[in-house]
Amino acid sequence: MSQSQPRAGRPALASWLSTGNSITQQFMAIGGQADFVSLAGGLPAAELYPVEAMAAAQERTLTRWGSAILEYGPIEGLPALRAAVAERVSAASGRCFGPENVLLTTGAMQGLDLVGKLLVDPGELIVSQFPTYLGALDAWRPRAPRYEKLDWSLQAPGHDVALRQAKFVYAVPNYSNPTGVLVSQEQRAGLLDKVIEAGTWLVEDDPYLPLQFDGPAGPGILAHHAQRQPNGAYDGPVIYLGTLSKSLAPGMRVGWIVAEASLIAALALVKQSTDIASSLLTQALALEMIESDFEAQHVPRIVATYRERRDALCAAASEHLSDWFEWEVPPGGMFVWMRAKTPEIDTDALYAHALQEKVAFVPSSVFDPDGALKSAMRVNFTRSAPDVLGEGVRRLARATRRQLEARPNRAA
Repeated sequence: MSQSQPRAGRPALASWLSTGNSITQQFMAIGGQADFVSLAGGLPAAELYPVEAMAAAQERTLTRWGSAILEYGPIEGLPALRAAVAERVSAASGRCFGPENVLLTTGAMQGLDLVGKLLVDPGELIVSQFPTYLGALDAWRPRAPRYEKLDWSLQAPGHDVALRQAKFVYAVPNYSNPTGVLVSQEQRAGLLDKVIEAGTWLVEDDPYLPLQFDGPAGPGILAHHAQRQPNGAYDGPVIYLGTLSKSLAPGMRVGWIVAEASLIAALALVKQSTDIASSLLTQALALEMIESDFEAQHVPRIVATYRERRDALCAAASEHLSDWFEWEVPPGGMFVWMRAKTPEIDTDALYAHALQEKVAFVPSSVFDPDGALKSAMRVNFTRSAPDVLGEGVRRLARATRRQLEARPNRAA
């Protein structure tokens, strides 16, 4: 019996499930198989997780808080961590945010889910960068939204109309998932202008900010708005999502939403019906790590390792894949976006051949709300050592040859 079908005679599953895909489950499972090279998941390097530092911090945490930290907590999150995140965002943006502007979440992914539940009714419009982060599409899939592509040039016909109709705009300006693109400061400011003019919300998803390889990313969109409204209670259109998953460890599941206080209060009501509250224990551990300024010591090590791996992947790709794909070297983040040079390459079909070669990537179709983009692939470089990345690229090259040779009506 298919896992997607209930036992005969029982009610059918919700209809939105038929619009989804299982690729995230697939590449998470593949990552645990020793004979596979996974270039698919957006996973940090496990060997860099600060196990000893976190063990010591947890001991300090339990001593500091005692049994109180093992209780259910406030829906909005641990007050001291909300204040610490507010201070962190204030320092980065140049204007004062308070705890009332912060909702703590179980990872930034929950933030996406809560925003969708709060703002989108079935069939309503989201204007989203394209291609779009798969996790965001998954989070909003039960809402059955419509999508329009965000045009960063802001010149596409009908773009202003779409913005006025949209419930929100979704953007990942720092090292975008899946493309790795760093959006220019001019484009950020221009989008903010359009969002304000349209009277809609702007969701700025910023998980990759710490992973800056080739210089600073520059101010985020929230910071751009802070420069325009430096004083008073924040009432701007930006809904900012952050996380510790990339700078410390994803298993902490600590993220946050920063927005105007009334929206935070509404999001807290949505979170109440989702999980009551996130773990106080991991929030207190996060607070301990933030207060000790551990990231300042740890992130440079991560960045150095990932920069080396990015360069190794791109060098191997130049040797083995450049006949068929083109790409830009990303200035940060976790991904290289490889675009096929010929329409004869279908990355959905290529994915099946890659699995036979025991290598995995993510085909571009899953980053398209319509599933029509089949000419590119997202390749991750952070999870594997340089020699493993090289082997993975060689396997991708073999898979590409297999896909081209297996094409229907291929000339003899």
